[in-house]
Amino acid sequence: MPVSTRLPSGSLLPVLLLLALPASWRNARGDEPTAPDWVKAADAVAFQARDSSGELVFRDRLWILGGWFSSHAEPPRDVWSSADGVRWERVLERAPWRHADLPTSLVFDDRMWMMGGWHLGRLPGASGGDEVWFSRDGAEWERATSRAGWTPRLGAAGAVFNGKMWILGGSEQYFFGTDKSLRNDVWCSSDGKEWKEVTAAAPWPPRAYHAALAFDNKLWVFGGGNYLPKYKAFNDVWSSPDGVHWTQVTAAAPWPARIWFSADVYRQRMWVLGGWSNEPSKNWNDAWHSADGKTWEPLKTKTIWSARHEQSAYVFQDKLWIVAGNAWPLVGDVWYLQLPPQWPQAE
Repeated sequence: MPVSTRLPSGSLLPVLLLLALPASWRNARGDEPTAPDWVKAADAVAFQARDSSGELVFRDRLWILGGWFSSHAEPPRDVWSSADGVRWERVLERAPWRHADLPTSLVFDDRMWMMGGWHLGRLPGASGGDEVWFSRDGAEWERATSRAGWTPRLGAAGAVFNGKMWILGGSEQYFFGTDKSLRNDVWCSSDGKEWKEVTAAAPWPPRAYHAALAFDNKLWVFGGGNYLPKYKAFNDVWSSPDGVHWTQVTAAAPWPARIWFSADVYRQRMWVLGGWSNEPSKNWNDAWHSADGKTWEPLKTKTIWSARHEQSAYVFQDKLWIVAGNAWPLVGDVWYLQLPPQWPQAE
């Protein structure tokens, strides 16, 4: 039935407020708010499906850097960017950095940074990286250092906090290491060249494939563990005001322990997205959020992306994005979630 355009006096403001809600929060008639939901923006994009990439938001664009196609081939070293999440452009076919699988990527000092990572999968000569590279445009890359102070590693967590770049933990070996390959050291740098070891052994157990976030004036570490040769996974949450002194906020968050997940800060909440657990082997397609690191809630939606790990996650254009990942097989789809500015009070 058509909606009348004859509005009673004083009723225009509520209509304007309703129209200001994200499209995913209005029903098909456009006249009533609905629950938040994930929206598929694209089934596939221009770049080859992949996981374990560097991912950044830089100069109003999404970026994908390198990643993983196979453990028996050299990882991709291409650079792609997008202004809308759907149309992607290849900026560079082959970047000078080699360790493109499970790197640590950050935006700092108006530059994109790539550091650490793994090269050559299970092939002879495979190695972890301790180089640090930066770029102002994605096409031209400069090496800040060929030997950072920290040992070569992959799957390290990174964050920008207190005016510095931070790298936390990781593994010195991917497929062939032991528990001794895992790290719980914490390093920081203000220029990418000189790195300071803040602590050689944080109180959280050594781990890789975890997350670090800067949130609420603290540095946070949670989840992660190890893949091979002995699987382990955590769902603990730690915070620190300085990278040296750490507090265990919870020993066991309600989300299942996992590795290879994504984390980001959106709507004043920390988010845990997807990932993989073993025993039994399982990909996840859940989304958990917390305002304090102790109390976590799942966001239940009617629609969500397929279960996957090592996807790329972004906060971009006021939305939370999921791009690509490994859903067995690799996928190259694009999803986003937009919550009202006052969420969850707006529910």
